[in-house]
Parts: sequence; structure tokens; C-alpha cells
Amino acid sequence: MKVVVIGGGIIGCLTACFLKQRGADVVVLERGKAGQEASWAGAGILCPIHPWLYPDSFTHLIDASLAMYPAFQEQLKSDTGMSIEWQKSGLLVPFFTDDKNNHKQAALDWSERFNWDVEELDGQQTLALEPTLSHQNTGSLRWPEVAQVRNPRLLKAVRIWMDKLGVELHEHAEVTSLIMQQDMLSGVQCADEKRFTANQVLLASGSWSGELAEQLGFALPVKPVKGQIVLLKGKPRLMKSIVKHDDAYFVPRADGRVLVGASMEFVGFERGNTEQITEQLMASMQKIAPGLQGLEVEHQWMGFRPGSPDGLPYLGDVSNVKGLWVASGHYRNGVALAPITAEVMSCKMMGEAVQVDCSDFSVDRAIPETSALGFPQTVDG
Repeated sequence: MKVVVIGGGIIGCLTACFLKQRGADVVVLERGKAGQEASWAGAGILCPIHPWLYPDSFTHLIDASLAMYPAFQEQLKSDTGMSIEWQKSGLLVPFFTDDKNNHKQAALDWSERFNWDVEELDGQQTLALEPTLSHQNTGSLRWPEVAQVRNPRLLKAVRIWMDKLGVELHEHAEVTSLIMQQDMLSGVQCADEKRFTANQVLLASGSWSGELAEQLGFALPVKPVKGQIVLLKGKPRLMKSIVKHDDAYFVPRADGRVLVGASMEFVGFERGNTEQITEQLMASMQKIAPGLQGLEVEHQWMGFRPGSPDGLPYLGDVSNVKGLWVASGHYRNGVALAPITAEVMSCKMMGEAVQVDCSDFSVDRAIPETSALGFPQTVDG
């Protein structure tokens, strides 16, 4: 079986590895540099944002993926010698009297239904655990089992793994069209007119998937949602838990650095960090975690999340083109969903049984007119 994977982010690269392990001959084609877009830019939180807003099928998918991570990261370390810095930090959601939305009861109900270990803390207990947080907090919820990874390290490890497995990678190889022979998919053609033969093609090009799908002859409403992040230079364990609020999140790394993110901007492929968003993130920090004020801003960056209208990924085949598959639209959950996506898609493409119900993530599913999980309506931080 010859497979071409279009897209060299974490979804495309990891699925290629799983396909190779299942016996496929795999080539990955990346329009730029592999792993340099959303996969690299993300914060590495291994937990969905507000999972209680999603359908149950999404929680089942995320649970299956997160259950794979402990063994997956150990395998990567064994096979590549690299640690992706997987660690259980716990996730804490603080509450304030002026919050636009209070997620407490919905979060507690969801945690009970899906057996997620959660702790309910009052204001003083919250401060005792995380002294950098504001004294104005009215309490918090904490999920102690939530983990994180360092995205750049994850991508580097997977890249090494690809090489060891013999997965072929071509960078600066922009796919422009499918090659069809008598209504059968036989490969792809790139902008430089180079051709790659394949029995199966997987479209996993992140935020560029929608545009490429249109070129390839089908509709896929995946669009870029820009996010900006600020990196602070702190001391180890100044903040211990991942802290998530509607206005901003804070991800403490083992070396003391703290990521502050991330904006949700529906501005197309407009690159670059802006002073306006940086100021919004710093204002949110002053409200939520004023104990981080004064830390040096070491770096800033941005990325384009592959957004979808309902916030759910597309995982499956394209019905009118036999042999064409999609794994895209993971939005804010690409790293968290990477292992199960690679498992599901490699099984589907190789004709093996899939253990997770993916019917809600089909490519031709009905698209809602509006969704709280979909594209942002305005530019905000």
C-alpha cells in the first residue's frame, strides 16, 4: 500500500508513523518546513478547553487519546532518546465575581459523568496551591491528572522516529492536484510538477486544508484561527498548575518559563504578533495571576489553529473520491488528539477495525449555522 500524507504537522507525521508500522509505504509532503505551524506554536495542554461544551463523542475521543500518552511518550523516549517533557501539572480553573460565564456546575457535572478526578477549592485553598493567583478569586476547580508536553520537543522526537521507521519526508513540496486514472486516485502532483504515486492520500495540512480541499475538488470548511502567545522567564515551581480562564491560560514549564496565551483571531493568514494582543494578555495576567507581574518577556510567537465551524475535527474518507482521506480541523486540540487520530486514521486507511466511534467527525457531516465551539465572531484575547 502506497500512501501520501499531505501535511507535516503533528497529525500528518504521527499518522505516517502509525501507517508505516502497519505496513504501508508512506511519503509525507509538507508545503513549508515540517512541524513549524500550529503543532509547534501550541501550548501542549493535554486537555480540551471547556470539554463540557462538546458532544459526548468528543470526550470519548479525547479520553482514548490521553490514555495513549503515557505509553506513547515512553516509546518515543526509548526509540529516539528524546523526552517530550510529558508531566502531570494538573489543570486549575479559577473563578471571579466578574466572570462573563461561570463554568463551575457544568464542569463538575461533566467530570462526574466521565469519571475525571476533580477537586473543588475555596479562595484560600486556591491561593495556598497557587500563590501567584489573584486574592480576588472566589475559588477554583482543579483536575490533578491533567498533563502537558513541550510541543517543539514532541515534534522533534516524532521527526526522529519518522527517520528511524523509514518514513519519507519532502519539505517545500506543495501539493496542487490529485492524479486520477479512470476515476481512481493514483497520486498527487506538486507545484514544481513533481508527482508522487499513491493508492491512498491523507489530507492533514492543518489550517491550509480548506483551501487545498477546494483545489482538490471538495468542500472542507477548515479555516485559520490565529493565536498569539507570550513566554515569561520565571523560576521553577513559581506556578505549578496549568491555569485556565476564559480570558487567558498559563502553562508553567519545568524550567520555570510560563506560557501566557492565547488570542482567538479570525483574520485569515495574517502573520505576526501585535501590541494590542500582547497588552490584552498582560491585562488578563494582572487580573488572574498578578504574582507573575515583573517577569521578563522572553519571547512571543503566533500560530494558525485549523478551526472548524463546530470545533470538531474531520476524521474520515471523502465520499466522492475513493482513496482520499482527511484528518484536519483539530482546532485547539491537535496535540491532545494526535495519538488517537494517528491510530484511527491508520486503521481506517489500512482496512482495520476502529475501536472509537467517529461518526460525529465525518467529512460530510452537517455543519451548524452557529456554534459556541466554532470560529470566533470577533478578534479578542
